[in-house]
Amino acid sequence: MQSSMKREEAIRKVTEMINDVRICMFTTIDEHGQILSRPMVTVEVDKDGNAWFFTNEFSGKVVRISENNELNLIYAHPGNNTYLNIFGIGTIVIDREKMKQLWTPMVKAWFPNGIDEPNLCLLKVDTKQAWYWDNSSSKMVVFFNTLTAIVTGRKFEKGESGELDID
Repeated sequence: MQSSMKREEAIRKVTEMINDVRICMFTTIDEHGQILSRPMVTVEVDKDGNAWFFTNEFSGKVVRISENNELNLIYAHPGNNTYLNIFGIGTIVIDREKMKQLWTPMVKAWFPNGIDEPNLCLLKVDTKQAWYWDNSSSKMVVFFNTLTAIVTGRKFEKGESGELDID
């Protein structure tokens, strides 16, 4: 079933789906048009549906964003049959107070010196659009619906999907 939502509902849906997964494939495009993806941990989704990450200000992804700040975040939770693709604009933020606000013990695995880590910065992704697929029925229900579609020759009903226009 295709769905369209109001901005507040769309932000709530994006936030819920990201919080269920936290790790995304952070995808940028280099100067040659090559798509580059790397796993990143989302530390927060703010009230406007923007995703926040910690990174090193001299990392490859920061270089890519300085060349082309359009990017995609791809979240997948196969166990729940939920998927989310976000298109957004990346911005580097160097703000120690915001870093303190967003810091979690999990981030220390990548930045052992904490907020005092040299070259630490935040990466904000201003969410413009998102597409989601939510077939969170149990695997048994999905299997049964797939089997029913095969036997009856009818199209498999995949659950809820839609485009979320957040901008």
